[in-house]
Amino acid sequence: MDDDLTDLRDACTRSLTGHGPVRARELLATIPADTAVDRYGAGGVVAELEAEVAALLGQEAAVHLPSGTMAQQAVLRVHAERTGRAAVLFHPECHLDRHEGRALERLHGLVGRPVGDRHRLLALEDLRAVAEPPAALVVELPQRDLGGQLPAWDDLVAQVAWARERGAAVHLDGARLWEAAAGYGRSPAEVAALFDTTYVSFYKGVGALPGCALAGPADVVAQVREWRGRMGGTLFGLWPGAASALTLLRRRVPLMPAYLQRARAVADAVRDLPGVTVVPDPPQTPMLHLLLRTSPEAFAAASRALAREGLWTWERAMTTGDPGVQRVELSVGDATCALSLEEVRAAVGALSA
Repeated sequence: MDDDLTDLRDACTRSLTGHGPVRARELLATIPADTAVDRYGAGGVVAELEAEVAALLGQEAAVHLPSGTMAQQAVLRVHAERTGRAAVLFHPECHLDRHEGRALERLHGLVGRPVGDRHRLLALEDLRAVAEPPAALVVELPQRDLGGQLPAWDDLVAQVAWARERGAAVHLDGARLWEAAAGYGRSPAEVAALFDTTYVSFYKGVGALPGCALAGPADVVAQVREWRGRMGGTLFGLWPGAASALTLLRRRVPLMPAYLQRARAVADAVRDLPGVTVVPDPPQTPMLHLLLRTSPEAFAAASRALAREGLWTWERAMTTGDPGVQRVELSVGDATCALSLEEVRAAVGALSA
């Protein structure tokens, strides 16, 4: 982000997406002054967070880690060693494959195998076409790069059963599990109960400082805790992120159904605008993608114009296969809910004009 755009963002008092622009003073305020510090991840607020996440997900244990990349690589290595296999199956848009520089292969000697079509959800028929015995199946809920889509619950149960019948572990990439649970109308524990292990993020939907947790059986979590140390994640103090996560989990997880309701209201408000397509329509979780028939240059000019009026939208849009169509991701949070639907509609209309 260039300096001019940074200044514009910092001057904005309203935001279209999420909980608003990330600002240090607001994040620091989520760390209570009486926070009990840990020492190398042991004790204090870290232990409190781990116990609360385990209870929230209905699991035996949980471990706090500084990043989801570390958490998922560690747990998939554990699953691979336990099964004696190397192949890890996942959707082609999986974070493991798209954003981690082939770390599964280069650092852990595992084999990542994308399954299915990147433009739609993973289906049971895609898995049935795999003959290779997998170490683990990774399921992302919701599928972020498809606009926050969820498989039907019965389809999800069938995919988990397919993996278990083949002796594979089933791992949930639940970076946005809080949103997925709202979409299914189930508790996070009900969703996590399908899986052997579950990863959840604290900085995405709940908006805390960076960090995550990995939950599951106590023996698996204990191994992941050891891998956290081997991978450099057991910092001298993990308490700032843990305290922020604990504060905002308690505040925002109960609000996920309201965020979902707002996402659907936003879709209703913008779907008839010229050049606007809602994906998926209606939204299945408290997030959605918008396809805007405009150019990158026109989008950038419109977003800057809105920022000068005090409304932050997006720094830039994502490109698509069509140069005349831009994609943006709208995660619904406190900032989105603070705007009227008329303001949302006007902003989206300006960006797509």
